[in-house]
Amino acid sequence: MNRIDPRAVQARRTEGWISSLTGAAVVAALGWLTVRYGWPVWIAGLAFAIAVVNAVLELAVLPGALYRSWRYAVTEKEIDLHHGYWVRKRTLIPMSRIQHVNSKQGPIQKGYGLATVTLATAAGSHHIPALSEAEAERVRRLISDWAGCADGEI
Repeated sequence: MNRIDPRAVQARRTEGWISSLTGAAVVAALGWLTVRYGWPVWIAGLAFAIAVVNAVLELAVLPGALYRSWRYAVTEKEIDLHHGYWVRKRTLIPMSRIQHVNSKQGPIQKGYGLATVTLATAAGSHHIPALSEAEAERVRRLISDWAGCADGEI
């Protein structure tokens, strides 16, 4: 079984900073509304507590959990995905069922040199997150060749 790229931890932490700053802006707005309109203080206090818990999860817990929880294997006959924080999921996708394979990057992944490989079957789509750009391209090409796709599609 292969692991995702270790840079996924830092990329996920960057996403966590964005989420945490958004939460802080919401808390600040609720604080202002509480003072301005005389709302009960517990509303801003509850929002603050939720924002702190979210920040701890997003910055300290989830980035490492993502890295530790993901495993994948690509063979000539199937793709084997293992993932999940509390509930472990194992998905076996036969190569004969793959209709489309794609790789994508968001701005944060691009900044860290990572990409996600997305697979489409008649039953839905699956993904392998946070691979290095070179590994994502290699995996995409392997799956495309073994599934009989021409340049990403059948």
